[in-house]
Amino acid sequence: MTGYLSKDEIAARVARDIPHGAYVNLGIGQPTTVANHLDADSGVTLHTENGMLGMGPEATGDDIDLDLINAGKVPVTELLGASYFHHADSFAMMRGGHLDICVLGAYQVSVTGDLANWSSGAPDAIPAVGGAMDLAIGARQTFVMMTLMTKDGVSKIVDECTYPLTGIGCVSAVYTERAIFSVGADGLAVRETFGTTVDELREVIGLPIRDLTGAADTTVRGG
Repeated sequence: MTGYLSKDEIAARVARDIPHGAYVNLGIGQPTTVANHLDADSGVTLHTENGMLGMGPEATGDDIDLDLINAGKVPVTELLGASYFHHADSFAMMRGGHLDICVLGAYQVSVTGDLANWSSGAPDAIPAVGGAMDLAIGARQTFVMMTLMTKDGVSKIVDECTYPLTGIGCVSAVYTERAIFSVGADGLAVRETFGTTVDELREVIGLPIRDLTGAADTTVRGG
């Protein structure tokens, strides 16, 4: 694999790191595409905050049923054994620590794992927190999928978030087109690079980065 990853390739890389048997919520937007890359024998059960367990890949063609959508209003499929329930019960699952992993987008992630993903804080911004706060704190692990840089060329991985926070110290891994990072109490570390080097990442991010690319096994494990 050469060059930066496409959005689809990032989703496939996230899917690879989700352990067998995990219960997972995929956030609105880019994270929902992870569902298209989970093998049929993955044993992963996908949860949607609008009240479904056992979601399958995105629906296409004759499989589209507009009554069967995820939280982002994208038509999806159902797997054998899928179940449906009240929105309140869905949030009880999220808040009660019953999800192993949630995958979310982000505006910013700090080196200690703080997450900002619901508002840029701009006067004309339209806040869209949804269930992100419940997911970020309720899930055992939070994975983030995002581009590494903003359109203005500023790193989204920062020393300290300047946007309104979604959760504190909740992010464990960040998946971008240039690299996969671990964040948390030990600071920022790069696990895998795509079309770039660790030194180049240090330059564009402007923060100290530990190099874990030579580790024997850098896969994030689910709780």
